[in-house]
Amino acid sequence: MALLERSERMGNGTIVDNAIPKSHRDALLSIYTIVLIGGTISMSLMINIIKSNVRSVTTTAVLNLIVVHFVFLLTVPFRLYFYATGKWHLGANFCKVVSAMIHAHMYLAFVFYVIILVIRYLSFFRRFNQVEFYRRLHALGASAAVWALMLIVVVPLTAVKYGSSTDNNTTTNDNQCFNFGKIFDEKHTVAVLNYIICALIIVVTLALACCQVWILGCVYRTHKAMIFSQQEFWAQIKSLCFMLVIILCFVPYNVFRIYYVSNYNDSLQMKNEFALAVTTFSCFDMLTFIGRGSFRPCDTTCCAS
Repeated sequence: MALLERSERMGNGTIVDNAIPKSHRDALLSIYTIVLIGGTISMSLMINIIKSNVRSVTTTAVLNLIVVHFVFLLTVPFRLYFYATGKWHLGANFCKVVSAMIHAHMYLAFVFYVIILVIRYLSFFRRFNQVEFYRRLHALGASAAVWALMLIVVVPLTAVKYGSSTDNNTTTNDNQCFNFGKIFDEKHTVAVLNYIICALIIVVTLALACCQVWILGCVYRTHKAMIFSQQEFWAQIKSLCFMLVIILCFVPYNVFRIYYVSNYNDSLQMKNEFALAVTTFSCFDMLTFIGRGSFRPCDTTCCAS
């Protein structure tokens, strides 16, 4: 993230102006306020999913998705404080935690989106009503494994490496936060890892999108004029909504991030923050269940069907 409205003193005694225009701070403040309110409402509308069959793989994935959004939304008020006051007084380590959570949110949400879509596609091709774990304990174990794997990769990478600078000529100011972009110039391995992750997300999204289009084509050819009265069609529309969330919220950021990492400079910092803010609109994803059959058991209608 770009530096706050302040002047940073370099090691050679020079003062460099790194101010964020107030209009930019106000825009980011508005975005995160909308995300906080909308995300909270979105999760509240899906609270009845807790009563569903938690052995269903897709229901388990959706439950985990809700938890991912919830944990991220807990950190949003601190971002609001940062943009509203223009200063960060909560410590460098906590800054790293808040910074890490927005990345962890994106990657974890993407993983659970993929799980949901893959299970729904398998259900379509194999005509399963639903895919289940044998026991609830298995569902808990699978969820814990995904969380552990993602957190082991994302949190240390973002919170530790992004927060360490080898530039001894720069004095870190306690009033700044989220300004970890220089790591790409200092640690080539971090840049390479970012390229791999971004490319993987883009390729997987493209593959899922092609699969979704093909399935919709099959449904149309099967039902044609009667398509709007078919539950199968509306089930695929819900899948399409998840697909659109990935395409609109995650893909643009990861495409931009490849350019950002390879051409890092201070002028791209703010653009990166706006692109990153767009990913948080995925918190509205539970609104896809509003409408046709929205409050029926999730494992039989909106998830597995």
